[in-house]
Order: sequence, then C-alpha cells, then structure tokens
Amino acid sequence: MLSKGSAVKRTDTRKTAYAVIFVAMGVALAPFTSIPVGIARINPTQHFVNILGAVILGPWWAVMIAGVIGLIRNITGMGTLLAFPGGMIGAFLAGIVYAGTRNLYLGAAGEIIGTGLIAPVVSALLVAPFLMGQAIPLLALIPSFLGSTLAGSVLGVMAVKLLHRAGIIELGA
Repeated sequence: MLSKGSAVKRTDTRKTAYAVIFVAMGVALAPFTSIPVGIARINPTQHFVNILGAVILGPWWAVMIAGVIGLIRNITGMGTLLAFPGGMIGAFLAGIVYAGTRNLYLGAAGEIIGTGLIAPVVSALLVAPFLMGQAIPLLALIPSFLGSTLAGSVLGVMAVKLLHRAGIIELGA
C-alpha cells in the first residue's frame, strides 16, 4: 500500500519527467522551426510546447519549461532575449486560463493573447531597451509574435486532442 507521501512523490516525478520531455522537444525542434524575422527569431515550437505544458502540467510548470527552453536557446544561439517574454507570458496565461476554465480553446486563446499581444509590449518597452540596448518598434514585433503563437497554438491544440483521443491524457469538461 502506498502512503500519501509516495503518491505525491510519484506525481511530482511524473510531472518532472513530462517537463524534461517538453524542454527536450522545445530545444531539439528549435533549429528546425526557429525563423529569423527582423530582430526576433520566431519559434512556433515554443508555443506548441506551451500548450502541452499548460494543459498537462499547469501554469507554473509551463512557465518554468518556457524559461528553460528560452535559456537553452539563448545559450546555443538559437534565440534572443525576446524568447523569455515571448514564451513565458503566453505559457502563464495559457495555464491560468486552462486551469480556471478546463477549456482547451480558451487556454490556447490565453497563449495567443499572452504571446501575441502582451509579450510584444513587454519586449518593446522593457526587454529590448534595457536588456538588449536597442529600441524595437512595437508594431514590428506584434506580427512575428502573433504568427509564431498562432501556428504553435494550433499545433498544440491538435497534439492535446490526439493525446486525449489516444487515452494518454484526460481533459477537463
């Protein structure tokens, strides 16, 4: 018989394993999906992984996964500092909205709003001038961030639906 502590430990181990797999997917697929668009390098894989992390693991795990992927992409030269707000804000909103509604499509909308609309503002007003030492016009970032998150979110929704149909994960109502 398992004690309550072992059940919690097994759940944490499973979540950690999922997180490691999602980070690995995000990093391994980045060279094939990372496309330079002006100062930004869009990466639809990040948003695909954000949807998976938000739905399967929750908002805090999704943010951590996005942050680790952004860090590794920057270290390996596959990303810019814009990867942090571009990935993490969408992951957070996707996770919070999905956790609150248990609706996959609303969770994806959270990813799209977070990455496509809020992250460009944070990137243009804070990250670019203070961390990158350059000014980037907000209107130059919105189309690339939106395009990246739309493509990745559609793929993420499709993947979650396939995993659900295969009986691998359970979805909310």
